[in-house]
Amino acid sequence: MSGLKVLVVGASIAGPATAYWLAKAGAQVTVIERFPELRTSGQAVDIRTAGVSVMRKMSGMEAQVRAKSTQEEGISFVREDGRPYGTIRATGNPDQQSLVSEYEIFRGDLAKIIFDLTKDDDNITYIFNEQIASMQQSESDGSPITVEFANGSATSKYDLVIGCDGATSRTRAIGFGCSVRDHIIPSNSWAAYFTINQDLLQGSRVGQGYSAVGGRFMSVGLDPSGHSRVLLMNIHSRGKLDATLPFRQASIHGDDSLKRYIAQHYQGAGWKSNYFMQEMMDSEDFYASEIVQVKLPSLYNGRFVLVGDAGYATGPAGGGTSLALAGAYILAGEVGKHTGDLAAGLKGYEQQMRPIIKEMQKIPPFITTILAPQTTWGIWLRNYAFAFIAWTGIADFAQKYLGAAFANTKTFPLPDYKWVA
Repeated sequence: MSGLKVLVVGASIAGPATAYWLAKAGAQVTVIERFPELRTSGQAVDIRTAGVSVMRKMSGMEAQVRAKSTQEEGISFVREDGRPYGTIRATGNPDQQSLVSEYEIFRGDLAKIIFDLTKDDDNITYIFNEQIASMQQSESDGSPITVEFANGSATSKYDLVIGCDGATSRTRAIGFGCSVRDHIIPSNSWAAYFTINQDLLQGSRVGQGYSAVGGRFMSVGLDPSGHSRVLLMNIHSRGKLDATLPFRQASIHGDDSLKRYIAQHYQGAGWKSNYFMQEMMDSEDFYASEIVQVKLPSLYNGRFVLVGDAGYATGPAGGGTSLALAGAYILAGEVGKHTGDLAAGLKGYEQQMRPIIKEMQKIPPFITTILAPQTTWGIWLRNYAFAFIAWTGIADFAQKYLGAAFANTKTFPLPDYKWVA
């Protein structure tokens, strides 16, 4: 792979991780990011299964992730007055995790860790405030892709262009000649995240979650800095067609418009909702997005390929971060394995990733019912069933033996590549 000239689009987790592995294999990598600086906002994400295996192959990354962990010990569903029904806790075994991960970290912190692992690599160059305007490649002779940029970078040719810019990837639309919404599978849900500059949990490392009618879910967890991180998630009923359209329309007009929409939507939701809405309106790290899956018939088109949410967002299934880390490692591994035959490398990447994608995009049964029941009766039934499970100890059994089915590092074994030290 030595001397391969690669362009990676997107600097949030998937992009830097892909650059890391390609540079290890000797490629010359340029990473562009349309924002003027690295984005540090976003929700808590967890690293599981194949993601843990990849993390342990990246020099010093596991220790840095542990140092920046949210250190959440569990989560409780609570009544309107804050009294818990029961608590789900971590297993304490990172190789056999429960619903609560030993490797939970805020997205911005994880992006910064991987960026710092790559920023001083002589084979990697970062360019911020830049994006692709157009790409041209010949389908007949397999020559490099000619890329024109939108913000002043010189037109250049690349042996490989990799889209790592999220579920609503603009690069995917250019590379596959489609619209941004093509290949997106809606889940009728969205989520928003922000920080409150005080400790609402009074030092407890057990987060709290609350459900209101209409699929409105709220949770609060402790930030390692001593602040509180809030998650708002709205899961609409399955029968409602394109229920996230008002959310998307509000987002077009910017964060202030989106905050007003969310505040109106959560009006009268109970628990801490009024306080959350007041704090959200003044939040400087507010971030919100629709929750979707991405499914394509192919992960590549000629010399253009996708990694992470741009190619296979998992949506409500979770695990998108782990899947992105696995994709970055496998793409570099397959391209390096087939030195001099890029087409064979991309084909190998597709073949290796398809079984993992298929498994990790499976949405666990009843996940929407558990997180966000639509009715008062549904919330009551969920809460008291949860309380019974916690009281009887069935929860500990389920976490140890059932949770491990999707959280065990051995679930998705990774191929070994000779070029990896």
